[in-house]
Amino acid sequence: MACLREKQRDISSRTARRLRRCCVMRFHREYRRSEAPRRPTLDGYVGIIDEILRADRALIKKERRTAKRIFQRLRDEHGYVCSLTTVTYYVREQERRPKEVFVPLSLRPGHAQVDFGATLDIIGGMECKIHFFVMSLPHSDAVFAKEYPAETTEAFCDGNASAFAFFGGTPQSILYDNTKIAVARILGCLLRVR
Repeated sequence: MACLREKQRDISSRTARRLRRCCVMRFHREYRRSEAPRRPTLDGYVGIIDEILRADRALIKKERRTAKRIFQRLRDEHGYVCSLTTVTYYVREQERRPKEVFVPLSLRPGHAQVDFGATLDIIGGMECKIHFFVMSLPHSDAVFAKEYPAETTEAFCDGNASAFAFFGGTPQSILYDNTKIAVARILGCLLRVR
């Protein structure tokens, strides 16, 4: 039992030292490879695999070659003698690489975005829900916000009018974030009907 306590104390003190060291560091240094990993069995065939994958991008998804088909082609046509797993890992890595995880935004001047949000606030000693209208001009990062007791048509119209007065004019276009006040229903072709 005493041995277990000493071990727990050692673990906790080691963890505490590591935490202190992390807190002292001003910037988190992330590990990055200085060069691409070596694949001695596959390096001679990487160009061939890349060419097959490049040609497959023009085909529909059902007609593209699988990693197994690429492996069989390498084995039959180019004398590849290593495993299917090596080829599968490389193909999977190449398929993941070109996919972007964000959509770059094109922010032109004179266009606005509008959304309603909600938060809890204390008014007169009581906690209550507050709805707020937010209009932003993404190109200039200008923002207007106004609070309302409820998300109603009156609040929507007043929010727009107040924002136009605040910005000193109306934007060329406004993108509303599917608020039910402005959009009653979305049709199949992405048309909004009020």
